[in-house]
Amino acid sequence: MIKIELWSDFACPFCYIGKTRFENALNKFEHKDQVQVIYKAYQLNPNAPKEMQGDAATAFASSHNMTKEQAKDRFDMFTKNAKTVGLEYNYDIIQMTNTFDAHRIAKYAYTVGKEAEVTARFMKAYFSEGLNLADPVTLLQLALEVGLDEKEVRAVLESDQYANNVKAQITEARLVGVQGVPFFVLDRKYGVSGAQEEEYFLQVLEYMWNEQQEINNLDGDSTTHVCTDETCEI
Repeated sequence: MIKIELWSDFACPFCYIGKTRFENALNKFEHKDQVQVIYKAYQLNPNAPKEMQGDAATAFASSHNMTKEQAKDRFDMFTKNAKTVGLEYNYDIIQMTNTFDAHRIAKYAYTVGKEAEVTARFMKAYFSEGLNLADPVTLLQLALEVGLDEKEVRAVLESDQYANNVKAQITEARLVGVQGVPFFVLDRKYGVSGAQEEEYFLQVLEYMWNEQQEINNLDGDSTTHVCTDETCEI
């Protein structure tokens, strides 16, 4: 079994793109039933507000120390990259808000085997539909759409449940060398950073599979290889 841990944030444009490219590669992988994907929480902007003030370009420019025109150029780049994998980014309606509570819901979803579905739904809601992932009503509705229990979701939103889980995974990210997302950790031996091309992910999966067939015990020391490309930096 190949274990892949994916650190990402719902508000990270390259995370959505990278996740999609990876999943496309995984669907082509002959042994995809032998791959376990574990989603890990990360926050690019832990200080993001629960309600965005003004327009997205202004908010992005302010948080990234750039002009509004530079922010718009960055949005265009994100959008063009997203289109290459069939994703629609709508920066004219996007709500750049805090994702911590969304991550808490995702950690609850993990306990019932639905974190993958929640992750996909939250990313689409954020980038394509312009929904506010810091709004509890919105989070509840999205959670219900993927089949989560209403009572349990409400209990999470009305408390601090799973907050420690989210914080622990963000801390864990630093310990394994994550400096930007998306970041893929493969069997705790190799690291792949950024929204790599689908072909690259497929090559990595095949390499990992072949390595496992040759070496049954992977407990030995290994050198971590990190690739950087199309990464959302901290």
